[in-house]
Amino acid sequence: MTPTSPARRAMDVGCGLLALAALSPLLVAVALLVRVTSRGPALYRQQRVGEGGTVFTLYKFRSMRWRSEGPEVTSEADPRVTPLGGLIRRTKVDELPQLLNLVRGDMTLVGPRPETVGLARRYPAECRWVLAYRPGLTGPVQLGPRELAAPPDGERDPEAYYLDVLVPRRVALDAEFLAAPSLLRELALLLRTARYLMAPAKVASPSGRSRG
Repeated sequence: MTPTSPARRAMDVGCGLLALAALSPLLVAVALLVRVTSRGPALYRQQRVGEGGTVFTLYKFRSMRWRSEGPEVTSEADPRVTPLGGLIRRTKVDELPQLLNLVRGDMTLVGPRPETVGLARRYPAECRWVLAYRPGLTGPVQLGPRELAAPPDGERDPEAYYLDVLVPRRVALDAEFLAAPSLLRELALLLRTARYLMAPAKVASPSGRSRG
């Protein structure tokens, strides 16, 4: 795989800085809400696998109870998730601090979802190739079907289900995109991401009924 081109890197940095500036009021507001609604820091840091297997620190807004332990895979009904955490996870707002990773060069705009170190070590052999690519802020998996996001509630071994069932399906989506990447396809995915992030703002219609 060829290294990220200077043009691609310039686009990542420019888009990242622009997004951080535009979203700074939201980022500050969410950080404050996380701090006042549960004990612990606003940002959650975790080691993830980057391009070529290098490890980097990924940033997210903390959505779980501070220092809670459990499986690396999180279901929607996971008791470790705080009430606010459930909301920011559903709307993907918890992932906005990854813009810092974009600017730092750990991630690119569109690519595979960044994996945890522990789970990456247990990937099926036929799926490990995806770890050679620079992970993306968004991508086919991030915008894929909801059932690809996490194991079903009540699954006895969520990590095994994730590795045996979800990872091959997620890697297949990435393979389809990476086989023929293009600027047009990337722009389409970025547009879909922007629409997804803006949709939660439409919580209620003028009549007061929920639209989301």
